Amino acid sequence: MSRSSLLAACWLAFVSAPMISLAKDAGAPAESTFAVGVAMTEAAQKFLAALSPAEKTTATMKFDDPARLDWHNIPKPQRKGLQVRDMNPEERKLCHDLLKAALSQVGYEKAVRIMSLENNLREGEKNLKGGQLRDPDRYFLTIFGTPETAGKWGWSFEGHHFSLNFVIDDGRVVSDTPSFWGANPATVSIFVPSGPDSGVRTLAQEEQLGFDLVNSLTEEQRKRAVVSDRAPDEYRNAGKPQPPLAAPEGLPVSEMTESQRESLWRLLDVYNHNLAGPLAEARLASVKAHGLDKICFAWFGATQPGERHYYRLQGPAFVLELINVQSDPAGNKANHIHSVWRNLEGDFGVSAR
Repeated sequence: MSRSSLLAACWLAFVSAPMISLAKDAGAPAESTFAVGVAMTEAAQKFLAALSPAEKTTATMKFDDPARLDWHNIPKPQRKGLQVRDMNPEERKLCHDLLKAALSQVGYEKAVRIMSLENNLREGEKNLKGGQLRDPDRYFLTIFGTPETAGKWGWSFEGHHFSLNFVIDDGRVVSDTPSFWGANPATVSIFVPSGPDSGVRTLAQEEQLGFDLVNSLTEEQRKRAVVSDRAPDEYRNAGKPQPPLAAPEGLPVSEMTESQRESLWRLLDVYNHNLAGPLAEARLASVKAHGLDKICFAWFGATQPGERHYYRLQGPAFVLELINVQSDPAGNKANHIHSVWRNLEGDFGVSAR
């Protein structure tokens, strides 16, 4: 089956399912994401108004276009949307204004740093024949439907190691997944122009808090939490429109000490507060509403940096996966992070049940 046929089949399977609501399912007031939704709508309107007719055609799609479900963190040769490289300075600013509406200041800085790491990859792979295209401006913005405070529309911003996907319905953000954040190199060892400083860890806390948690476990707890001494090669369902729905593995939060529970919550808090405050709070409210004790923590691979490792936090309605198994261009082992947050009730605002 061709990729276009597969996407069309995926859409037909999804389109009959009911839309889910981030705000509604979170157990938080529906208005909690309204301010962010309005800010996104206004930013998208300004962006589209600045485009030429040809650029607008490239940047927009119908909301029900199957390509809305087409996402991946790999350096794909072709992507939907308008490329940042093809935007003029005003358009770039307006594109980044939309990103800022969706992200916290910390999250926005991480996003910009992730994009700048393409400079490090280009330098580190310059002697490779037939290597991947590495370009910090090779990220694409797509608007689905018409940005209005009445009705439904969505947008995505995506490129290598970064993918944001949102749905806004009557001014409220009702879906914010899949949400992918990656970093290669995870820790910068050599400074290159326009790249981060040497020693910078773009997703430092997201990774380190996982190490802190697994290494705080007792021997008996580790028997439950450490599922395998070998890490997988990749996170699950990479690039697929539905999240993985397998049963959770590992150590339940109900069997953790109070200190360990606090460490787990800090990890969730750090990861989610890459988003704008109300979106982060809605996600965390959903986690609480579905039961903290029902979350399971699973670890695969080494429990110290520098070797292949992977962790998973899975509750009734979400899964967070972080994996670091690949080397960076300089050959440093396990220095290439992929992390993804997915909604087990349905990514892209469409029910997966």
